[in-house]
Amino acid sequence: MAAISDNIGNHHNPALDPDTDAPNNLGHEFAQFGAGCFWGVELAFQRVVGVVRTEVGYSQGHVPDPNYKLVCAGTTNHVEVVRVQFDPEVCPYTNLLSLFWARHDPTTLDRQGGDVGAQYRSGIYYYNETQAILAQESKEAKQLELKDKKIVTEILPAKRFYRAEEYHQQYLEKGGGKGLNQSAEKGCTDPIRCYG
Repeated sequence: MAAISDNIGNHHNPALDPDTDAPNNLGHEFAQFGAGCFWGVELAFQRVVGVVRTEVGYSQGHVPDPNYKLVCAGTTNHVEVVRVQFDPEVCPYTNLLSLFWARHDPTTLDRQGGDVGAQYRSGIYYYNETQAILAQESKEAKQLELKDKKIVTEILPAKRFYRAEEYHQQYLEKGGGKGLNQSAEKGCTDPIRCYG
């Protein structure tokens, strides 16, 4: 009986590990953001000059290999995130932070508009100490701007990234599953909110 409990007590949970994936290019960096439904957030980051790749997925939870249905059930504590690969020579991390703060309401706990649940919470998930410092500084600056409305954005190390199902990737750029004009290539002219 003791051997069984020891195995359970020593069980390694990969979902709690840091995100150790590496960008495709040695000069690039990753950034990870949660700002509500990942479809619109991804589309906004895709348009930033210097962003070379975006992926949507799940992070910060405690269940390995989650899927959309499980995350939406609200039992895994995952966040719908966008992982951004960017070239810091072209796009400073502060540019990504500026878009993050402009793109959603960081004062609503576990919700963005009609989307409610912990998976829609506001978060900046950093990959190094420089990102952590810049994220905290940007949060403090945004808090001064918002005055009495308290920011609830969490700033934490990036945990393991679980790529979402393929149909979620670039969902709005592909037309949102309905053939809608969502991307610049399909006639959208609003630089941030084309999907609305």
